[in-house]
Amino acid sequence: MDNPVSDLVEITRFYGSDKSYVIAGGGNTSYKNDSRIWVKSSGTAMKDIREANFVVLNRERLQVIYSRLYSQDSFAREAEVKEDLQKACEPGSTGRPSVETSLHELIRYPFVVHTHPSKVNGVLCSVKAEETIKRLFGENALYIPYTDPGYILFNLVKDRLIRWRENHDADPKMIFLQNHGVFVAADSTDEIRAVYNHIDDTITKEIRLFPDTTSEELPAGLVEFMPALRMIFSDDSLKVVRIRNNRLARYFTSSPENFSKVSLPFIPDQIVYCKARSVYIDADEPAGIISHCREKILQFRAEHGYMPRIAGIKGYGIIAFDTNVKSVETEQDVFEDWMQVSYLSENFGGPHFLSDSEIAFIDNWEVENYRRKVADAAAGHGRIKNKIAIVTGGAQGFGEGIVKGLMNEGANVVIADLNTEKGRELASGLNKPGQQNECLFCETDVTSEESVKNMISTTVLSFGGADILISNAGVLRAGGLEDMTLETFEFITKVNYTGYFVCARHVSAIMKQQASHNKSYFTDIIQINSKSGLKGSNRNFAYAGSKFGSIGLTQSFALELMPWNIKVNSVCPGNFFEGPLWSDPEKGLFVQYLKAGKVPGAITIDEVKTHYEKQVPAGRGCRVEDVMKAILYLIDQEYETGQALPVTGGQEMLR
Repeated sequence: MDNPVSDLVEITRFYGSDKSYVIAGGGNTSYKNDSRIWVKSSGTAMKDIREANFVVLNRERLQVIYSRLYSQDSFAREAEVKEDLQKACEPGSTGRPSVETSLHELIRYPFVVHTHPSKVNGVLCSVKAEETIKRLFGENALYIPYTDPGYILFNLVKDRLIRWRENHDADPKMIFLQNHGVFVAADSTDEIRAVYNHIDDTITKEIRLFPDTTSEELPAGLVEFMPALRMIFSDDSLKVVRIRNNRLARYFTSSPENFSKVSLPFIPDQIVYCKARSVYIDADEPAGIISHCREKILQFRAEHGYMPRIAGIKGYGIIAFDTNVKSVETEQDVFEDWMQVSYLSENFGGPHFLSDSEIAFIDNWEVENYRRKVADAAAGHGRIKNKIAIVTGGAQGFGEGIVKGLMNEGANVVIADLNTEKGRELASGLNKPGQQNECLFCETDVTSEESVKNMISTTVLSFGGADILISNAGVLRAGGLEDMTLETFEFITKVNYTGYFVCARHVSAIMKQQASHNKSYFTDIIQINSKSGLKGSNRNFAYAGSKFGSIGLTQSFALELMPWNIKVNSVCPGNFFEGPLWSDPEKGLFVQYLKAGKVPGAITIDEVKTHYEKQVPAGRGCRVEDVMKAILYLIDQEYETGQALPVTGGQEMLR
């Protein structure tokens, strides 16, 4: 081994990147030499591990845990153990050692990899766990019956290892923990892989019933109730919602009897990420689903004191609720593994759940609460955190800048645009590792009602609802009465005016549904207008007329929608000289205005630009950050609707 810590990083990432072995921050790994042990820090995801994410401890100081007498009170005892673990850390080592550090120290092999494989837990979470493990692996494996994790588990494993060593020349390379997972230990990472492959092959041969996770089309009708459920589940904080529908989910949500097979947790990680219990909605049509859900939530909170994170809906699938997209994805993955473990356990006598007392210990255990806090701390920030925004025409120009601004403020954003290449590229660039909000692209033609319906459906199925529509898609073709064709005039009107109507019509239906289930929640429709919507524009009447008309729509929509707390406003930017609308060398407005003769005497593009800059008291064109400040103001306040807010540097002022 040239660099054993590098080998540790590599194998940790290898198993951490495979969801059939470990999900989110679960599992842990270690390497030790004669004096030190490197252990994955608590809350760090194995798939993203770096050498700096391993806590380095002094083995001699760590072994004080072997002999010290700790408090009989479980909470005091775990705090004392945590303190001793921290004292054993080498100077300069950061992070919190995994609670299972002492277990890693017990095992004599240099490398230890602890995971929660679905197939392994299909055995370990079954009623025949012990007899199956002993039958399959015999004297080559150590089986540990379930006990509360932490110091109690450490002592049990220590006692069993002492007994094991009386009859064996070496430590076991496989330690199976009932309702938990497996520890694999060896002299090298290559041998670790070989042992894991042996475990997988051996158990696979025993399985007759394999879970089918084949994806299925999402059922029709989800848009009719998901925004309502989102508001019901947002009773304590604003949630993002996603549904997972595959054959396995369909099986468990097909009846109360089947859902009861995943009604309680099997392993501690399931409690950490999904809480201990979920709800089952046994109704067939949207109104019934909403009504049944509200009743179940009231009953659930009264009984358990918290909001569930998972709901199974008959005929639809598994819905996860949380404050950010990444947490929701983790919960979906964890619950899918939960279903797989339950299904696999049927091969070994059926499921064996954790007991109420075992669940209570995990749910209140400071160590697991710490992992929750680590996840929550990474949940992002921003003035519109967790809100769901649609930006039409969001792939470039002002729209691109608005999309970036909304993402920076914590929103989940749908880029709705006809420019597929740029839209996908922008969304991909904005989705960074570790980020809690998400951006996605949806090809959209705002003049097509079917396309807009698809945009709304995509948004709801991706995030659960809609809070903000930025109606930004627009076109401009300059020309006087003699030059403008009817075809061009109608095209401009259809995009700028009719497109705004179509988008507002369909997004407001979602916003109304949300408002019906949360009377105090405000949403926003914001149209990106223009200073040309406030004052006529010479030889640009088609564009100005569409913008004037759009302000009329804004004022009328505002009157109609305010009873549902839907605010409707327009932002009227000045000239965005830096964007492609103005500066494109072939189709930009500077070129168009030069050709149309809008600036008398101008013979170059620079002369046209200088002419327009001089018309702005602020001495410059409007920028994206100027528009973003206006957008955030309109979203933040609750007492402005039907307004046309100028952002023109003083060029146009309201009277």
